[in-house]
Amino acid sequence: MATNKTVRRQTGLHHPVSVYAKQVVRGKLHDQCGPYEIAACQRHLDDLKRQGTKNFPFVFDTTRADRIIRWFGQCIQVRGVEQREAIQLQPWQIFDLGCTYGWVHKDTGARRFKRTYNKRARGNFKSTEKSGQALYHMCGDAMYPPYHPELAVYEQEPEVECAAVDRSQAMRVFGDAKKIALASPNIEKRLYIPRSNPVVHRTRGGYMRALSKDTKNKDSGAPSYFVVDEYHAHLTSDIYDIGLNSFGKRPQALLDVITTAGDDAQSKPCYREEAYAKQVLDGDVVDETYFVMIRELPVGENPHDKTKWAWANPCLRYPNEYSKYLLDQIETEYTAAYGSNDPHKIRQFLTRRLCQWQTGSVNRYLDEHLMDLARKAQVSREEFARLTDGREAYCGFDLGKRIDLSGVGAVFLLDDGRVAIKAHGFMPRNQAQRHEHTDRVPYLSWAEGGHCTLTPGDVTDNSYVENWICAGERDHSWVVLETDYDGHNATDLAIKMCQDRNNEDFCVEISQTCAGQNLAVKGFRELLLQGRIIIEENPLVMWCLANAVEIQNNYGDLKLSKKHKDDTERIDPVAAVMNSLARALVRRENPTLADVIAAGRFSM
Repeated sequence: MATNKTVRRQTGLHHPVSVYAKQVVRGKLHDQCGPYEIAACQRHLDDLKRQGTKNFPFVFDTTRADRIIRWFGQCIQVRGVEQREAIQLQPWQIFDLGCTYGWVHKDTGARRFKRTYNKRARGNFKSTEKSGQALYHMCGDAMYPPYHPELAVYEQEPEVECAAVDRSQAMRVFGDAKKIALASPNIEKRLYIPRSNPVVHRTRGGYMRALSKDTKNKDSGAPSYFVVDEYHAHLTSDIYDIGLNSFGKRPQALLDVITTAGDDAQSKPCYREEAYAKQVLDGDVVDETYFVMIRELPVGENPHDKTKWAWANPCLRYPNEYSKYLLDQIETEYTAAYGSNDPHKIRQFLTRRLCQWQTGSVNRYLDEHLMDLARKAQVSREEFARLTDGREAYCGFDLGKRIDLSGVGAVFLLDDGRVAIKAHGFMPRNQAQRHEHTDRVPYLSWAEGGHCTLTPGDVTDNSYVENWICAGERDHSWVVLETDYDGHNATDLAIKMCQDRNNEDFCVEISQTCAGQNLAVKGFRELLLQGRIIIEENPLVMWCLANAVEIQNNYGDLKLSKKHKDDTERIDPVAAVMNSLARALVRRENPTLADVIAAGRFSM
């Protein structure tokens, strides 16, 4: 698809997509947007500076962004106050759609984003928008080298799946798409639209259909567009997985998730997907082909502050007839919920209108505020070494199943009352790629960055754990007082380390009960709130902290655990740190006679 035509390449900085991003990040819309929308907009602006570079082979093709934006001008609205009028995208929709479709590979023109996660409150055009996109993929989707629309090649035999948890919900997007098509002359003439499934393109073939768990034949051949509607309602990831596993047969297929928040977060695949999506925006995980937009009122923010309702309801930002109607609906539900003090109505209001996940079983160890503090507590390796070289250390380890992640850590009590923490992970090299797929984190790139170690073979070589501690003594002059460990899978290593040191007390087994972990688990959080934690920079550690949940016994004691039993959201390096922190804090609060003498506080 080569061309000799000279094209003035644009930076995209002045395109409406980028104008909106600038207004959100530092302009008039900043106060009306939540932290993750601000992060998504900042990501776009940052990417504009990187576009086309060696390590970032994508460019923002304004012609591709304009294609999807112009497409909606052909779509006739079929419900609401703007019924029978051409759909007018709001600026926030222009950003979402322009980003999703405008970023392409600098050479091929294939779309950058293969998957999306888009969260916003009820009543903010979710179904209408996805219906328009479904029609675009049936009729207007094309690929061409950047800035060369004259070379457009259209998708042949497009396959569009409108997927949801059940048939009635799946028919919402699919049904709206059919209604829009029938009401839009330029679209209707291109499609054969029967009363039942599927819709077919008159010249290019293919189909558009509704897909749910009720669909008899759920096999998806080679979808060009696979939209999952209201993912929060799905009890399993089966439908999502159908879309994900069907990809790879087309150069720019798109898996598109749209949802609000829901109940029973711990058991829902949507909640786990959102946790991963937030890590992408937080910068803890690098996923260049995943577009994320999360509009919500974060847990901890005041739901009674009506000025922040627009964080989850972007339609409220632009005064018009519909926004007045939407605000009235939200206020009515707010009054009914909090006026009655009905817990069910309050939960519904928080999930549907403010996009806050609700559950009594998901007890995140660190909420969004504390995770932000943890990220800010990170320092470079060089700075960490400057603070801890030559100091006493409490080391700890937590060993996995030999085929997945193991962790090791070191804790230092600094003279000014701060606590410095360093952690590291280990994984067998031959399992790393598989775990990248199941855990959805970049173990290979983390290893290249020195944040974890890939040991040879199919199982973790636990000698690397001991070697990591020895390297601290050798390279940084650590004075390791003891090594504290979880006894599961670790007895052999503990015995060996004691024998190597000729010190039977060098390794101390730490009880993994709430009582045994309580001091460390509560202490870390308190130190974090006090600004007295220092963490050596490590995205693996941040990921593990975000994965951790707390378990409480009848006495109020806490311990850490994983969110899910499937072992895909791991905490091993953090667990290793908690083992050593437990002993370090006991030592600090209950010093030995030797400690008192060394500190000069003992007198006769």
